[in-house]
Amino acid sequence: MHRDVQACIDTCYACAAACDYCAASCLAEDDQGMMKDCIRMDTQCAAICRLSAQFLSLSSDFSIAVCRVCVDICKACAEICARHDNEHCQQCARACRACADACLQMLARLTSEPTLVQ
Repeated sequence: MHRDVQACIDTCYACAAACDYCAASCLAEDDQGMMKDCIRMDTQCAAICRLSAQFLSLSSDFSIAVCRVCVDICKACAEICARHDNEHCQQCARACRACADACLQMLARLTSEPTLVQ
């Protein structure tokens, strides 16, 4: 597997872990109602990050499509998490931005070199 693909996979998994931790931490907050959008977005982001990593690992023909969605969801999750002062939310926002950037770079590579994941 090409090292750029592996780096993107690793970043996706790191983001999924940060989102899982953020969601679990939000559930432990006193005011869970205030954190509901964060929790909802964290779970969706973790899911798409794992799917993106899996599709890249499988050299799927749908890697480009899934990575595009991953970028959008990671950006949305980063925006929501960044609104909260909690350190777990701030860490999650950073991980989501890094994942969106990694997937954007991967998209650029995949569209110019479609055989990169094969």
